[in-house]
This record gives sequence, structure tokens and C-alpha cells, in this order.
Amino acid sequence: MQDRAGFTLANNGRMNEPLRLHQLFIHPIKSCGGIAVEEAHLIDTGLEYDREWMVVDRHGDFVSQREFPRLALVQCKLKGGEVVLRAPGMLALHLRTDTVEGDCRVRVWDDLVNAFDMGDLSAQWFSDFLGQRMRLARCDPEWPRLASAEWTGRIEARTAFTDGFPLLVTSTASLAELNRRLAGAGHEAVTMQRFRPNVVIDGLEDAHAEDHIDTLAIDSPDGEVTLKLVKPCGRCTIPDVNPLTAEQGHVVTDTMAAYRAEQRIGGALAFGQNAVIVKGIGHRVKVGAEVRATLAFD
Repeated sequence: MQDRAGFTLANNGRMNEPLRLHQLFIHPIKSCGGIAVEEAHLIDTGLEYDREWMVVDRHGDFVSQREFPRLALVQCKLKGGEVVLRAPGMLALHLRTDTVEGDCRVRVWDDLVNAFDMGDLSAQWFSDFLGQRMRLARCDPEWPRLASAEWTGRIEARTAFTDGFPLLVTSTASLAELNRRLAGAGHEAVTMQRFRPNVVIDGLEDAHAEDHIDTLAIDSPDGEVTLKLVKPCGRCTIPDVNPLTAEQGHVVTDTMAAYRAEQRIGGALAFGQNAVIVKGIGHRVKVGAEVRATLAFD
């Protein structure tokens, strides 16, 4: 049978398309380069090490590619007990994952939260690279920062330094549709890194079918993981930053403006769905895992 959106359903309301977990991304430092991984550990704030660090200005306010597109050039690598950072013209910076310096207070959007300062060496590294006085902070796991209950309902979903939700889910079909439209206008294709997701699903027949999904069940070696997709992800200017060059344009958002205005978020351009964890904290998720989806019905 089919629902009103045209998806093929089984009698239990699940989508019949065979879905797979196509890619996993971790972004250790908010707004810096991401890491494609084959396996990730799911913790209460999302994927382990995702957005656990954040660059802040001298007032403690977070900075991002919106103001400093050069952050896209900071490449991160997980190596043993370290996050290794590299950027053009800079020596490598090694951050131990088990070490912080002192307490601090930082602001991410409207949230003022306790955090840990990462010390003078990392502060100087980012200050030199960005040309302004900066510091690096790490999320305090004892300080609860919750996603908006307006969207999560009764689920209390903790986040680290993400914009607002533990996970972001996109699909290969959605990127393929955007690239089809870009090619039709004579523009080059873009990669999924522009949209900085955590979980990329393959096998959806329709572009942006994730907009209509309620839950995703992902097979894991440790047992099933269940994610609930709760809010369309409104897009700012970051998808127009080339992650390889940090050059800013306008082609991506101009193209999306023709077909991706989402009334549920005030007409903002949407790509992907923010998600919370229903089941599976502590489990591992792996690229290639089978995924089952149930649809949301208004």
C-alpha cells in the first residue's frame, strides 16, 4: 500500500525500501572539518566526540564558518587518545581527549553553559589561524544542555555543542536531487560535507523522503538503535562554504530556495532532519548496517 506521500509501505507502516547506513560523520570541533568514519560509538549527546569542542571569542561566544569560513580548512583526525588538528600554514595541534585545563563559561546560541578551557597553546593556535583572539573550549558532560522540548516532546535529549539536537540525518537521494538541479543550471556538484550530517541513509527512492520519517531503526552489533526524526534542519550560509577552499558563494542556497522552503520552520531552507536517540545509547553503529524506517503521519 502507499501513504499520501507516495511511499510504498508494509502493513505495519514501515517503508519497504531496503535502506542502509551509507556514511557516518563526526565533527569534533564545531564548524571545523568533519571525519568520515566506518564505526562510531553512540553516547547520550550523539556520536562520541561530535561537537565536543568549540572555538570561542574573547567574550566566550562561539564562532563558526558564518563569520570565519577559514574554520572549514581545519582538518581533524582521531588518533589514539588524541584529536590531531591541521590547517594551512600551521603546525599540527594535538589535543588529548582525556585532558582539559580549567573551568570556563561559554555561549552557544542562547545557551550559557559550563565548559572546560583547553589551554593557552590551543588558544594561540586558533588565534593565529583566524587572526583574532580565540580560545578553545570543551563540553562539560556534567552540564545538561537539552534540545528544544517544543520538538522533542517528552524525550529529554542532551546535546554537546551542536546547534540544537544530538544528531543530523540526511540521505543520498536528497543530495542527488540538489546536484541534479545544480548541474541543470551549469554548476558543479557538491559533496555531503557541505551539510555536516552525522548519519547518511542510502536507499530512499525520493529526495527528502527523510522529511516524512518518524523513526529509524539501525542494526548494531550491540542491539538495535532507534532514532526519532523530530525537526527539519534549517540552513544558514554554511552550505555555501567550499569545505576544500573556504571560498564563500551563494549557488547552493540560491538553488535550494527554489524548492526547499519549509513552512514548519518559518519558511527557512531545509536539508536533512534533526534526530534524537530513543534507544541504543552505548551501542556502536557501523557503515553498511541495515536501516528500517517508519513514517510520520500528520
